[in-house]
Parts: sequence; C-alpha cells; structure tokens
Amino acid sequence: MQRLVNKHVVITGGTRGIGRGIAEVFVKEGAHVYIIGTNDEKGKEAVLSLSQFKIDPHQKIEFFKVDVSHKGEVENFSEVFLKKAEKIDVLINNAGVTRDGLLMKMKEEDWDTVIDTNLKSVYNMSSSFVRTMIKQRAGSIINISSVVGIKGNPGQVNYAASKAGMIGFTKSLAKEVASRNITVNCIAPGGIATDMLNELTDTQKESLLKDVPMGKFGMSEDIAYAALFLAGDESRYVTGQVIAVDGGMTA
Repeated sequence: MQRLVNKHVVITGGTRGIGRGIAEVFVKEGAHVYIIGTNDEKGKEAVLSLSQFKIDPHQKIEFFKVDVSHKGEVENFSEVFLKKAEKIDVLINNAGVTRDGLLMKMKEEDWDTVIDTNLKSVYNMSSSFVRTMIKQRAGSIINISSVVGIKGNPGQVNYAASKAGMIGFTKSLAKEVASRNITVNCIAPGGIATDMLNELTDTQKESLLKDVPMGKFGMSEDIAYAALFLAGDESRYVTGQVIAVDGGMTA
C-alpha cells in the first residue's frame, strides 16, 4: 500500500540529485509532487521522467521555476500553488549550492550565494507555507542539511555555516509548531553519489571515503527513504530531529 496517496509535496532543488531521488520515491508512493528549480529545460525533463512512475493517472507532477533565495518569488509561488492545490502536506527544503574555498580567499559573493540559496531559502519557503500548515493543523517540513553542518569541513565554511544554520532553524521551528501537529526535521546526508559528488577529484573522493565506516558512498534513494519516513504517519511523534544518513561518518 502506498503511503503518500493524495499528499501534496513541494520539493526545492527537485530537478536533479537528492531532490530528484526524493521526488521519484514520493511519486511511486502516490504523492502529488511539485518540484522547484531555476532551469526550465531540466524541469520539463524531470516532469516527463517522473511521470512514468505514477500509480494513478490523476497524480499531479509539476515544475515551477522559482529562485528560492528571493522572498518575493517564493511568496508569489506559494500564492499560486495554494490556489491550485488548496493545501500542502509536505515541504522539502533541498535546494543547495557550493562555492568552496579557504576563508582567507573567499569572496563575499561566494559567501552570500551559498547562505542565500541554502539557508535563506529555508526561511523563505517555510515562512510562506507554515501559516497554511497551522490552519490545517497538519504538515511536515523536512530540511536537507549535511554532515558538513555537524562536523565541519576545511574549505567549506560557507556551506558548513548554511547547513548548521538549517539544523538550528529546524529545532527552533519544531518547538514553535509542535502543538499544531506539524513536524519539522532534518536529514544530514553524508557522501551521496550525485552530480555534486562527481565534481570532486578521485583523490578527494578517496579521502572522503576514508571517513566512511561502511566504505562506500550512499545513493539518493537512501535519503529519499529517510524523507519518506519523516513524511509519513509513522513519524508523527518525531520532530526537531537530525537524522544522519552517512554510512557512519558521524558515529
């Protein structure tokens, strides 16, 4: 039996990588899936590909072009979306970028881009939908952080700060809305085989694997199934938590 039938799910950064993996699993579980990105071509391709996994011809799979770092665009999207769907059951904040470099060489624009895309977007999206969830007295917000936000990583002070900020945001918001039956949780992926990982050199990958007790990289599906648990009824008493899906990196 599918666990997300008739659930309306919004996923930022849903056209590729972890977001795309989550979207695929959620479609297979019967959800109406709305993916957000900034590239029309990738969005159309994602919708076409995801459509093959529908379990019901009436299932909705749509792409919206939104820059989630801009509050105005997010507010416009949320207004259009809620008129169309009338409710939101699950919000997954997954959009993320990297602009790596040592702090002493880091440009201000590289700091701002990462903070705005990775962290401010979580504020933008959550603040635009939480009022609706409160009125519904139901909802789930799932923030995709990173083990880098837990343990740090040289050359990624901007990325680590954004991902650590997501964890603090998650724990605080969880306490604000728990009485309204809304859960807010974090997933902290480790090394996951996505486009972002493929940007690393073989030497960097080998170095990263040394910190993984399981000795292998994870797949986007590993994050998707953790998200599925947090989105479903089985996790109704789980909130304010950080689930590391990392092959033991933070053990």
